[in-house]
Amino acid sequence: MKFKDGYWRMRPGVRADYAVAAHDVAADAASLRVLAPTWPIVHRGNTIDGPVLRVDVSSPMPDVIRVRTVHFAGSVPDSPAFEVRDDAPEVKISVDAETAALTSGALTVRLRRDTPWEMAFSAGGRELTRSDGKGLGVVHDPDDRHFMVEQLRLSAGELVYGLGERFGPLVRNGQAVDIWNDDGGTTSELAYKNIPFYLTNRGYGVFVNHPGRVSFEVGSETVSRVQFSVESHDLEYLIIHGPTPADILRRYTALTGRPALPPAWSFGLWLSTSFTTDYDEATVTSFVDGMAERDLPLSVFHFDCFWMRQYRWCDFEWDPEVFPDPEGMLRRLKERGLRVCLWINPYIGQASQLFDEGMAAGHLVRRPDGTVWQDDHWQAGRALVDFTSPAAREWYAGKLRGLLDMGVDAFKTDFGERIPTDVVYADGSDPERMHNYYTLLYNQTVHDVLAERGAAVLFARSATVGGQRLPVHWGGDCESTYEAMAESLRGGLSLGMAGFGFWSHDIGGFEGRPDPAVFKRWVAFGLLSSHSRLHGSSSYRVPWIFDEESVDVLRSFTRLKARLMPYLYGVAVQAATDGLPVMRGMQLEFPGDRGCDYLDAQYMLGPDLLVAPVMSTEGDISYYVPEGVWTRLLDGETVTGPGWRHERHGFHSLPLLVRPGAVLPVGSREDRPDYDYADDVTLQAHQPADGDVRTVTVPAGARVDGGVSAVFEVSRTGDRIRARRLRGAPARWSLLLAGVHDARHPQLETTPGGVRVAAEPGTDEIEITLEGAAA
Repeated sequence: MKFKDGYWRMRPGVRADYAVAAHDVAADAASLRVLAPTWPIVHRGNTIDGPVLRVDVSSPMPDVIRVRTVHFAGSVPDSPAFEVRDDAPEVKISVDAETAALTSGALTVRLRRDTPWEMAFSAGGRELTRSDGKGLGVVHDPDDRHFMVEQLRLSAGELVYGLGERFGPLVRNGQAVDIWNDDGGTTSELAYKNIPFYLTNRGYGVFVNHPGRVSFEVGSETVSRVQFSVESHDLEYLIIHGPTPADILRRYTALTGRPALPPAWSFGLWLSTSFTTDYDEATVTSFVDGMAERDLPLSVFHFDCFWMRQYRWCDFEWDPEVFPDPEGMLRRLKERGLRVCLWINPYIGQASQLFDEGMAAGHLVRRPDGTVWQDDHWQAGRALVDFTSPAAREWYAGKLRGLLDMGVDAFKTDFGERIPTDVVYADGSDPERMHNYYTLLYNQTVHDVLAERGAAVLFARSATVGGQRLPVHWGGDCESTYEAMAESLRGGLSLGMAGFGFWSHDIGGFEGRPDPAVFKRWVAFGLLSSHSRLHGSSSYRVPWIFDEESVDVLRSFTRLKARLMPYLYGVAVQAATDGLPVMRGMQLEFPGDRGCDYLDAQYMLGPDLLVAPVMSTEGDISYYVPEGVWTRLLDGETVTGPGWRHERHGFHSLPLLVRPGAVLPVGSREDRPDYDYADDVTLQAHQPADGDVRTVTVPAGARVDGGVSAVFEVSRTGDRIRARRLRGAPARWSLLLAGVHDARHPQLETTPGGVRVAAEPGTDEIEITLEGAAA
């Protein structure tokens, strides 16, 4: 929200009181408490009347500093609140006549005790950002609404990323962003997943710990500052030191939670009935048969909304006219090796028998007058499940357990964004703060039910802070165009910058029917994403309705993803343990390369694969390659960076480059995503430099915890490249030197991709000697 009229004046009717000094300071072993008046204190008389801000400074974990500012402490709601880790680490505190300071790890905050107000954050001998004159304060708008506001300095050249899944330019500078969940598609400033956290290329991130609306002005009101404000009497934010973007995300997700590891089967291809299309068991069977007949690997079949009767969403009952034998149908699908996902939402239509049941039991959100809140949006007479009530959560969960007993494996948790504020919750939660928070309770309830049966996976649309713990999320309703493909990618990369490890999108787009060329280009992008789903609105997404080449393209990239699963599932394990996303903005992996700063049409799939989706029918694309000799995975050719590449690709290809020095574990199966990844694994070594030593961990795809199946070490010394098995006992494994065609080994095999040596049974080591140009 903008309060100023230019640099000097406030907007009409707006009045502001800003902190001018850390006048009164109290310290204990863990924190500072500052009383910050909003005008200079020259004598005792100046302490009478007017706002004085209480500023509490502490640290919840090393390299993180919390700042909480309070005006009227008795006017601060305490529910709901984000779960934020607090380890109470050891800190260093100093107070003298001029300054008060607190240090946590390498991060220090220093407050000036005299005018003008200054609160500076530094690390490694360098200032990161600061709050100074007319930065921290209390603002009243013309309607006398009360806001807390802070402004943090932006340095020259400093760029801001994050704030959730946003579909505009990836760099947030110049944007006004409201953290307020809404169902707005992917073509506007509205967003399904709003996260009040950003990071910059200057080595720090900022998390505003407020579950309701947070308004950010990112260099948009004052171009040299990021402003954030809340309509409240308290404002808490945390400065998170890196210094790298990856370090910042590790610490942020350590504070707010890291994702559960989705099951390996969920990384395969999902096929949907689509939304408003006509379907029954015969339709579903024809889709599944068609995929099998065309040798298209399929892992999950998804039933969208109309598996239930119209007007009755959600009653969790199959439409008996369309699906007279749901148990039998599910059994037949399971016999074909498929998993099953069902669409649900947190709303109860008035025609549903659950409406009367939920109303009688007090499980529905109510208005202040005690009546059930209802409207006619989406479902006639729709009501909301009150997830603040443990009894309502258990009631809702019980309905889901019945579906799991039938054989359902996953739920698509749609909606949860347009949550009203003129309501009363069972636990007394503040409705403004619940607007964004509602989705967390909803998705947590569903995820917990699934987790009772083993590894859990959602397909969720809405989210807030903490939602990253409950994967997977998808990008929402987009058009079926190249432009929508680009905006979807921007949204996914932005969400990754906000701590979400897993993300998907509707292959081909949701609204409308994509042109066959758009569909084929989107297939390549979709199968080189965290999770891959064919889904649409009013038209089916089986590939043969587009053209036969679409079938071939889908087969090629689905098989490629299956072969890459030993690598991809290892990246998934890293997302669950470190908080780094599977799909990474180039800025995360190459923070020192200014050529990557603004890139939002390409990404890293894990640390070692560069993907640049083609977004044109002709196949023309320009993309940036960071420094080094990269290898094109699909044909083995090399590409040297840094610099821009201009290429043309057919529908079976796209820029897919392997990072210099990477060792990719590639699997032996291409018919499914969940298999023994270590059995007959091939270690693909790409351009290792002399002296390189890489440890390669092959995860266990069949284990819920993503445990280790095998560990190898690949090293180069001079002209010799050696692979050693350190752990695990795969019966077969191989070493392939990508792009190398001149080498020596008794069992050397020459392949189009390079030379390969298969280990003899029981062999723990392979050593290949390079010759000629390869050496």
